[in-house]
Amino acid sequence: MAQKKKIGSYPNIMIVISLTAALFLIGFCGILVIQSKKLVSIIRQNIEVRVFVDKQATPAGQDSLLASLRQKPYVQVTTDSVAILFVSKEQAAAEFMEGTKEDFTAFLGENPLRDSYRVKVREDYFEEAKLKAIKADLEKLPGVYEVVYQENLADAINKNITKLYIILAAFAVIMLVIIVLLINNTIKLAIYSQRFLIRSMQLVGATNGFIQRPFLMRGITQGLISALIAGFFLVLLQQVAIRNVEGLSQLQEPQKLILLLGLLVVLGVLIGIVSTTQSLARYLKMSLDDLY
Repeated sequence: MAQKKKIGSYPNIMIVISLTAALFLIGFCGILVIQSKKLVSIIRQNIEVRVFVDKQATPAGQDSLLASLRQKPYVQVTTDSVAILFVSKEQAAAEFMEGTKEDFTAFLGENPLRDSYRVKVREDYFEEAKLKAIKADLEKLPGVYEVVYQENLADAINKNITKLYIILAAFAVIMLVIIVLLINNTIKLAIYSQRFLIRSMQLVGATNGFIQRPFLMRGITQGLISALIAGFFLVLLQQVAIRNVEGLSQLQEPQKLILLLGLLVVLGVLIGIVSTTQSLARYLKMSLDDLY
């Protein structure tokens, strides 16, 4: 006796593979966005403004300058790191010579560098206009010779990260549209093979809700399985990358990753429901002649 075929069972593997691939790519874009935001946050937290001290400043004047710096609202307040670091001219010379491998003091006969304070700025001040305002404000303090920072760095990073977000968002949306269209066509083919069974159920008085139920459950199951498989491969890929790429572990956001995986599950289920509902609607309203 031939085995009885179940409603909507034909394209299971095809739908799951297609939806898994789409959710994986969308999730991958999400991970890139999460890690890029973390990277920008780390850069913002480590941006420094260098305050060079006037050579005529006395030790008391330097202490007064340090006290003034600590009172500034834009200075980073941390518990596990120093927001303001004093660098003597001797230490600055040693760092310079270590980087250049040349002893410029032997050539000049003296150390022309100055004592300085390296001030870490709060993350919400990571904008070129705000950094310029900070520079102008600090240069008004007594005992300050000059204030320098990496100009245009903030604007360059902010512009590039915005472009990256737009590209990734556009890619994710395009992938979502393509996969929904593909899955719709696949489900339509499956339901097409069941069109006479649907008509038979209508003829014996089955409601549309009763007819739709097994198809919708199938769509929900396919979406859930696809999301779980995609999530598994995303986590696996992430762990492999962490083990092989130095420093990548610092960019991880476990809570946001869990949220992303949860969103993939919701998205997978929604795609399954919407695609199945749209495909079924056509055959539920089709006349008998059109079925042929």
